[in-house]
Amino acid sequence: MAVGIPKHQKVYPHDVALIFPVSGHGGPRKHSISDTLSTAAETILAGTIWRKVSWRRGTKGRLTARFAAVRIRIADGEPQRILDKGQQHMPGDEAWLVGEWRSNDERKYYLSNLPADTTLKQLAAAIKARWVCEQAHQQMKEELGLDHFEGRSWQGLHRHALMTMIAYAFPQHHRLQMAKREKTKRRSRKGPPEPTLPAIRRLVIIALAMTEISFRCPHCQQQIENQKFNLSK
Repeated sequence: MAVGIPKHQKVYPHDVALIFPVSGHGGPRKHSISDTLSTAAETILAGTIWRKVSWRRGTKGRLTARFAAVRIRIADGEPQRILDKGQQHMPGDEAWLVGEWRSNDERKYYLSNLPADTTLKQLAAAIKARWVCEQAHQQMKEELGLDHFEGRSWQGLHRHALMTMIAYAFPQHHRLQMAKREKTKRRSRKGPPEPTLPAIRRLVIIALAMTEISFRCPHCQQQIENQKFNLSK
């Protein structure tokens, strides 16, 4: 999982240690402090090597950007007074700090809880997976009726969402199988992979319209009836 953060998010090096400094007066400390101060994410990545990474192929070619990643510990623990530096949040869990340097010179920063042996390309793919999720959500709403639920119970919504995802997986499976057979042709064409999800959806509706199957879902039944009317013309 990965989440975006502001550039001033404070973090510690992954090897930060907790110490109990001895004071010249008063009793011993009851709480440990870090042996170094937290630093902004932007500063931590400023001195690292940025590498060009491609995470997938888009309609205009490979999608690329420069990335940098270091292991850190997030400064989200309990606040403690560190010598004369005032209150500082103590080190929390270890994570990846990832920076993205886009072609328009914009920089973005992320935290990821992926394992320590994760490659930079895997980190970039996890960060960019958000687009795939948003695209699937949009297609399920526009093509498969995810937003047509009118109930009020969580169980009903859960079942509706589950059936929509199953319905989404079916045409996607067929789309990918058909696209795989046309792999050579697709390389020479520009634009999104063919066939598209709406095209597969229309083929499924046509196939169902040629049967006598009825559906409890009024939206699905209306789609079938409309297709039967079009076929009868």
